[in-house]
Amino acid sequence: MAPLRPVIEMTNVTKYFGEFKALDDVTLSVDRGERVVICGPSGSGKSTLIRCLNRLEAHDSGRIVVDGIELGDETANIRAVRQDVGMVFQQFNLFPHLTVLDNLMLGPMRVRGMDRAAAEALARQYLDRVHIPEQADKLPSRLSGGQQQRVAIARALCMEPAIMLFDEPTSALDPEMIREVLDVMAELAQTGMTMICVTHEMGFARKVADRMVFMAAGKIVEIAPPARFFTAPASRRARAFLDQILEH
Repeated sequence: MAPLRPVIEMTNVTKYFGEFKALDDVTLSVDRGERVVICGPSGSGKSTLIRCLNRLEAHDSGRIVVDGIELGDETANIRAVRQDVGMVFQQFNLFPHLTVLDNLMLGPMRVRGMDRAAAEALARQYLDRVHIPEQADKLPSRLSGGQQQRVAIARALCMEPAIMLFDEPTSALDPEMIREVLDVMAELAQTGMTMICVTHEMGFARKVADRMVFMAAGKIVEIAPPARFFTAPASRRARAFLDQILEH
């Protein structure tokens, strides 16, 4: 049998914002079912990298292939990839005038063409998955930050993506709410879903990641399994980062 191709392939990807090179010749592949945590100092290109994976940012050179579809300017390809890739942001981005249930049902009905009954059943299934089924009829403003982020995760899951991207999903939360969101993400990781997560939560990374990707100045400096990355990072830059972040 031929070896399976990675579900994500980035090859020599470069991205500029004006004169600033946000991604500098980045090459990364992710296998189906793999859980990758990206870390690094602020401004290192972590969020730009995952935003390029669903074309929220257009890369300037190199190739990005997601589940066999190359991402370029073709609208059909972009739409196909976005249907297959869920994303959870720092901010929750919930529609404030819609109930939690309606927020979750919107995508399946409008994008996937589900009828209302099927979309509601799916939404309730994923509210159960993130442990807040009792919040279905509330407006987002009635929920805590941690609950709103769990709704955002459930909303992404309602599109039944093959890949989930998380862009610092706990950075906007109060400390006491971080654990509830990380616990949901850890449970999701156990289901075998392909996950790429940008986070500074190193305890979560140790527990969940198959590989750590360390970035600095737009480059991937180091890729290693968590056991090696946290105990014996190969690069001086990664050692300095860990010394700083693990002090807190």
